[in-house]
Amino acid sequence: MNASKLPLSVFIIARNEADRIGRTIDAVREISDDVIVVDSLSTDGTQAVAAERGARVVEHAFEGYGMQKRFGETLCRHDWMLNVDADEVVPADLAEEIRALFARGEPDADGFRIRIAEIFPGEGAPHRFAYALAPVRLYRKDKGTYNPSPVHDRVDLVPGARVKKLRGTIHHFSVRSLGDQMAKLNRYTDALVDDLAARGETISMFRLVAEFPANFVKAYLGRRHFLRGAYGFMTAMNFAFYRYLRVAKHIEMRQRARAEKEGRL
Repeated sequence: MNASKLPLSVFIIARNEADRIGRTIDAVREISDDVIVVDSLSTDGTQAVAAERGARVVEHAFEGYGMQKRFGETLCRHDWMLNVDADEVVPADLAEEIRALFARGEPDADGFRIRIAEIFPGEGAPHRFAYALAPVRLYRKDKGTYNPSPVHDRVDLVPGARVKKLRGTIHHFSVRSLGDQMAKLNRYTDALVDDLAARGETISMFRLVAEFPANFVKAYLGRRHFLRGAYGFMTAMNFAFYRYLRVAKHIEMRQRARAEKEGRL
């Protein structure tokens, strides 16, 4: 291992991210000699961009978010793993904080939560009051693994695992454009509906009416998008429509299944 690098593997799942994945890889190359990109059969040259940046590229058909990240874990050479997405960037201060964890040997916890804040187009850094999640993203491979859920990506830690939270923030550049965001969310709702059906869950008709307004309020006020100008309003609308569409597709699926059972289709 390069003496300036950490005993840390970084794995990234990607599909058609040629325009964004370069800066994601560049941001972690100084802390890791083992950067892996699990590519889901990209058609835009993502593989070449990743390889040119020094990443190890492995092709693997998409199996769902949890299973794809589990596959990425199996490719990691080191005991410590950091997961970042292809539209995320580890800023210099967070990279130094991670480096400091290993300064005296093993970090003093089994997993670390890292704040992830979305950056809208036109913003150079996360808004001071940006809504953020803080999932476990840095962890030992013998202490945790991604849940196999096809739609939710979270690390399940072993009982008794020690967890701490880092001060730094991952920068999440999730919005290429409003249209691209809506297309992505539309595809994601298909997976969510399939997951609901697989788990035998049923959403009430009341949610069909309540979902859009409730989730607009959740995003615009609860997640403080109102502080972020026009993009804040527009992305809150997209979020609300995405949540509504999930319910609408679920109810449509149920009605079609009922009609087929009754011979009306």
